[in-house]
Amino acid sequence: MARATLGVIVGNRDFFPDVLVTEARAEILALFAEMDIEAVIVDAAATKLGGVETRAEAKVCAELFGQNRGRIEGVLVVLPNFGDEKGVADTMRLSGLDVPILIQAYPDDVTAFTLDRRRDSFCGKISVCNDLRQYGFAYSLTERHTIPVKSDAFRADLDRFVRVCKVANGMRSARLGAIGTRPDAFKTVRYSEKLLEASGIAVSVIDFSEVFGQAGKLTDDHARVTAKLDEIKAYIAHGLAPAEKLVKMAKLGVVIDDWMAENDLNATAIQCWHSLQEYYGVNVCTLMSMMSNKMMPSACETDITGLASMYALQLAAGEPAAIVDLNNNYGDDPDTCVLFHCGNWPLNFYAKAEMKTAEVLGTTLGADNVWGAINGRTPAGPLTIARISTDDVNGRCKAYVAQGQFLDDPLDTFGSSAVVDIPNLQPLLKYICNTGFEHHSAMSPAHTADAVAEALGNYLHWEVYRHE
Repeated sequence: MARATLGVIVGNRDFFPDVLVTEARAEILALFAEMDIEAVIVDAAATKLGGVETRAEAKVCAELFGQNRGRIEGVLVVLPNFGDEKGVADTMRLSGLDVPILIQAYPDDVTAFTLDRRRDSFCGKISVCNDLRQYGFAYSLTERHTIPVKSDAFRADLDRFVRVCKVANGMRSARLGAIGTRPDAFKTVRYSEKLLEASGIAVSVIDFSEVFGQAGKLTDDHARVTAKLDEIKAYIAHGLAPAEKLVKMAKLGVVIDDWMAENDLNATAIQCWHSLQEYYGVNVCTLMSMMSNKMMPSACETDITGLASMYALQLAAGEPAAIVDLNNNYGDDPDTCVLFHCGNWPLNFYAKAEMKTAEVLGTTLGADNVWGAINGRTPAGPLTIARISTDDVNGRCKAYVAQGQFLDDPLDTFGSSAVVDIPNLQPLLKYICNTGFEHHSAMSPAHTADAVAEALGNYLHWEVYRHE
């Protein structure tokens, strides 16, 4: 299966050289093959040179796009010459597609301004963007106004655009599950289901009484329970964890798996304290880590918008994300801080990990009731953090996103932890506090901030702060 499927519109204007269109088609198809991207593009014989200029050609291309509506994740507009802005805009309108659009324009060679090589794509790109805006379409731009397809810079543009498509499309159809109510102590994780629904994000809910009741009906030797128990033991070193606690986790895991499947959910946020420990006797951290590791992210403290943040980062990076507290300063370095949680991060965040108790919760809930947290440290590497929030007062969704690095600097503590460097961290922290963001953030071991910000801001129309 291809990494992505993109529709391609090769713009054309009749009085420019035919060879420019032919070359552009060949170059873009070669690049798609190298980057494992499938192209939905009109055949070279279906329109003049396989380009799109006239209304009739727009209808041919739009019909092809419509036939592949369920597969096309975004549309690339290639301008080997000035192109025809109406042809591009009409194609998008007639196709019925509502997906991200990237506009590429070839640069002219200033030593070849003759009729047989002149392009004028520099100008044509402005016209195409103008018409798309008039038609009500959002679109993305390359880093440079004109750029060759056969360049590392455009390869980076296209890679980022694919990530934008994954985030925008994935978030518009996300199905999230809330298991249990929020901890009463944390008003910070309150959110508006209605604002999320307005962007296509659905939330299903279930009470812990149902979960505990269904888990209680499962016998220790039930085939599903023993299979989940084996999965837990294979997933993480469990050391001194009592056998009966592992069985309880397995039963809980079976119930959550069934509920997610029944409701067709992508991800879950779980009330991870304190009724779980008091009335069931385990921490759910390991199960949450396992789900996130399978690309079904799971967030703590019924933090649905934190979960949405995890999902956005996962879509952008193509690998698991985690929920985290922006937790501690690290000495006097203003750009360095400690990220921490009891221990539900997926395994890609640990150099070495082990199941233990959640020591902080154990101080009030009893050490025997908090088995299941994962202890481990994140090694050095790239970092993106992001947070989605619903601004109920102003009736909108908002987000911030920033990049930095995980560090190997020493830290002697328990739980799941990371030392990170985020350039200009202090202004970011002021922004978080001044605009009322939550204490949780989501994190990803990749640099995808630009793609996430573009997807949420340009295509979901949220207020997004991209920290620099």
